[in-house]
Amino acid sequence: MIVASNQEKPTTQVMKLKALSLVAGAIALTLTATSFAVDAQTASPSPVLLAQTPQKERGPWKELGLTDAQKNQIQAIKRDSRTKMEAVLTPEQKAKLEAAKQARQAQRQAGQRRGKGGYADLNLSETQKTQMRQIRESEKQQIQAVLTPEQRQKLEQFRQNAPSRPQQGNPQ
Repeated sequence: MIVASNQEKPTTQVMKLKALSLVAGAIALTLTATSFAVDAQTASPSPVLLAQTPQKERGPWKELGLTDAQKNQIQAIKRDSRTKMEAVLTPEQKAKLEAAKQARQAQRQAGQRRGKGGYADLNLSETQKTQMRQIRESEKQQIQAVLTPEQRQKLEQFRQNAPSRPQQGNPQ
């Protein structure tokens, strides 16, 4: 029996060692998987998070001193106009516009400057062009109504002082 008890001790130690290494491996795997999950979340945010992220103000907007309420109203007006403009397009034009958006995103990520694109390449009919102009004019009027007189004046001054450039992306 003495021999049997001597053989049990090494077997018990081996089992404890295996269990300990299994637990250590599980912890290491958990830590590794967690870091990959965090990287995946930060590397590719969901479209919902992107939509909720406030856009950076560009051009004259950053100098107007808009309130949060004004910013929210203007964003809602622009979203509504974008939806109306997309409703004017045919399914083929929508697909072409989506492809152009994805190409611009790829260019931005590669650090390249934006090229020509947008509505100009969609071969819009005269009716569609007219509808687009009406939607843009309505959007402009709605945004003007949100601004204070001082903000409207600053915006108009910016437009007058801006260098003239061809409106490549806008159907005329």
